[in-house]
Amino acid sequence: MSEASEEMLARFAEIIEAFAGEATVSVGQKGKKGFGSSALQVNGKIFAMISSSGNFVVKLPKQRVEELEASELGAKFDPGHGRLMKEWLSLNHSSINECLPLAREALSFVAGKS
Repeated sequence: MSEASEEMLARFAEIIEAFAGEATVSVGQKGKKGFGSSALQVNGKIFAMISSSGNFVVKLPKQRVEELEASELGAKFDPGHGRLMKEWLSLNHSSINECLPLAREALSFVAGKS
């Protein structure tokens, strides 16, 4: 694992800790493997996770993802099958300081869709 990926995992641990007091937020699902198995969830729906490639990924409205992509904070998330996910942003490692604010934004977005 690269140093940047290790730094992102450490940041994700901090983000999990920041959401520890939220009653509707959970981490992962027991017995689940693969996509989102250790993700942050609200009411059972994923809003933030670390991808298999070590990137921080959040679920946001399509227009917001496009704005953040245009500002070069990240790119649409590709889960590995070559099809970009329009409502998922994979942050660039250089945008690590934006993880918590974007996770909070993602929580609000996903919680509002529930």
